[in-house]
Amino acid sequence: MKKRLPQLMANFKQLGFTMIELLIVISILGILSVAVLSAINPIEQINRGRDTGSRSDAEQLLSAVDRFYAFQGYYPWQTGASDTDHAALALTELSSVTAVKDNASPQCSFLAKLSNGSDLDTNCTSGANELKATFVDRITGSGYNYLWIYNQGGTGDSTYLCFKAKSKAFEVEADSRCVDADGSGLPTDIDATTKATLCAGYGSTSVKTYVCLP
Repeated sequence: MKKRLPQLMANFKQLGFTMIELLIVISILGILSVAVLSAINPIEQINRGRDTGSRSDAEQLLSAVDRFYAFQGYYPWQTGASDTDHAALALTELSSVTAVKDNASPQCSFLAKLSNGSDLDTNCTSGANELKATFVDRITGSGYNYLWIYNQGGTGDSTYLCFKAKSKAFEVEADSRCVDADGSGLPTDIDATTKATLCAGYGSTSVKTYVCLP
């Protein structure tokens, strides 16, 4: 048994890797990692994830506006069903809770109307609780890729929620909907000036095209 022990130990040592072999394996893994990162373009993937989040937020806000309209018979930036003077809503960046207000006195933020009212805007008496206050705070907070809202104001016109595309994939999608820089491919219930703004980045590498829902 004592004679066989050194031989067993020698065999056991031969099962391990030498330092050179380990370095070779590490080098190969490093090369493969660089190749994979170059192929998937991590910046594009991060931007695409952000755009996906913006689209989800736009869908939630758009649904809240539609639910409010279905129940009340008017939009949250109006004071009532007879308020035809304020049916139209110019393309507006929602960079603050009070970015869009109704025409009441005092004026109430439409985002507060959709949420919990006076907790977000002291000019509001109540809210529809269609949106959580934390959602409103997030989409109007610093560093967020702000949403833009628009409604031409005619009978049957849609409300649009837009955001500037960050990723190439979303920009290509937005460009395909624009068709050209004049936005000829966009729906007819968007006026020509707004179409030109939304599609100003068509084919450009420096100006971003807007992705719009619906």
